[in-house]
Amino acid sequence: MESWEFGRTVRRWRDRVAPSDVGVPVGRRRRATGLRREELAGLAGISADYLTRLEQGRATAPSAQVVEALARTLRLPVAERDLLYRLAGHAAPGLDVVPSHVTPSIQRLLDRLAHTPVVVYDATWTLVLANAPYDALMGDTTTWQGIERNAVWRNLLGPRSRVVHTPPEQADHEARLVADLRLTASRYPADRALRRLVASLGEMSPRFMTLWESDGTPPTTDTSKRKVVDHPAVGRITLDCDTLLVAVDDLRITVYTAEPGTEDAERLALAVVLGTQTLVD
Repeated sequence: MESWEFGRTVRRWRDRVAPSDVGVPVGRRRRATGLRREELAGLAGISADYLTRLEQGRATAPSAQVVEALARTLRLPVAERDLLYRLAGHAAPGLDVVPSHVTPSIQRLLDRLAHTPVVVYDATWTLVLANAPYDALMGDTTTWQGIERNAVWRNLLGPRSRVVHTPPEQADHEARLVADLRLTASRYPADRALRRLVASLGEMSPRFMTLWESDGTPPTTDTSKRKVVDHPAVGRITLDCDTLLVAVDDLRITVYTAEPGTEDAERLALAVVLGTQTLVD
């Protein structure tokens, strides 16, 4: 395969994506029918300069994470996503690897929740994507790299979350996350990245190893609960937190809402407005 075929394919598929389909506003003077290079780069979380080098064949070894981000942003079906992996020199994710692909149908569901805080995790509780209202509510996720994107690490070792937990609630939450990760490891024993994650968590956190070796706490079966978020600008907000399980793709989609007409709903709306204005600025 020619070294520039990956970039050429990305460019061709970029041209066919309607900006309105991915939430990019279209002005009257716009000439491009598809996505501009800087638009695709921004949506995929990579630099426009790097995307330029990829499309021109001057960068020829994108990571699997970059390939997945581009495939997700371009709304590629599975067959085209797998082709993009192969063009980048990677094996397409198989059934023995934890999936992280957001299919076009799931993306359409997320599009309908564009003004609601939503976060998507894979079965290892590693962040796949978070929308702008989620970042406005919970804090910016766009700079998270590597293990920082994993919710187990963030709860055991990371900086304090805006979610308010009592010590017993936090301990129970940690135990259930680890129990769910243990089940994921049993379903995907051949996934090397998952094995590396478990090994890294075990090296960094004695509490993780204690929980990992314990059979006392089952994963949660209740995917709907209330959470209190301590927002720095608007104060505490009590929200309904519902996690939708996408069985075939093994994804967890968590949605935060407030009962209409309540003070919590007003505070949530204000937090989203303030946060998205900050993100745009």
